[in-house]
Amino acid sequence: MGIITIAIGDALLTSMWVFSMPLLKIFTFKIVGFLGAQTLPLATLMVSTVLVSILVMIFSFIGNVFGGASFNPAASMTFHVAGLKKNDSILSMAVRFPAQAAGGVAGVKAALGLIPAEYSNTLTGPSLKVDLHTGAVAEGLFTFGRSLALLLIMFKGPKNGWVKQWLVSLATAILVLTGSRFTGAPMNPASAFGWAYVNNRHNSWELYYVYWIGALFGATLGAWVFRFMVSLPLPPPTKQKKA
Repeated sequence: MGIITIAIGDALLTSMWVFSMPLLKIFTFKIVGFLGAQTLPLATLMVSTVLVSILVMIFSFIGNVFGGASFNPAASMTFHVAGLKKNDSILSMAVRFPAQAAGGVAGVKAALGLIPAEYSNTLTGPSLKVDLHTGAVAEGLFTFGRSLALLLIMFKGPKNGWVKQWLVSLATAILVLTGSRFTGAPMNPASAFGWAYVNNRHNSWELYYVYWIGALFGATLGAWVFRFMVSLPLPPPTKQKKA
């Protein structure tokens, strides 16, 4: 498929993903409460990772329909650098990243407009809790960890698809919990852009330095380390298809 079709899928998936995140928090709390498991220390983590795994499997199916669309620029960069998406190129990233960012804005606006005010505590985006440079390094390290874990689990992990996805969700949840004290660890530049846009912070250096440059550098480094660990050859140059 052409770049435009994939970019449309990127925008659609990203908006759906960003809109789904507050809903996922709400459903997690509801399910944990229904099970009466509030006092169990890992109950929330287990329920949320199962829900995220189901969501990602659904979104992956939709992404495949659009020729490999994604809801996360960092994940797109990871697979591109690792050479695992044969039709990807720097030009395609230049088209897809703005589409994913636009999808992030649409998802946040939809969440703010449709989710009841009683759940306003779930309608928050990432925020920087440390200085600028520490935040950029932290977001880069968290995204590096997720990208490397994603590649190792998906391509060198267990054969069962459900188990693979749950392990990725678990690794992501642990990184988010760890990163909450630093940047919120969205590890998703499009999601961070969406929340920054509605809060009129989308022109800030903080957004691009921490949540875009830091995250994309971490994703690139994670893919390089994966290539080194599994001794993958460099991908051959590909001609960009016309849209």
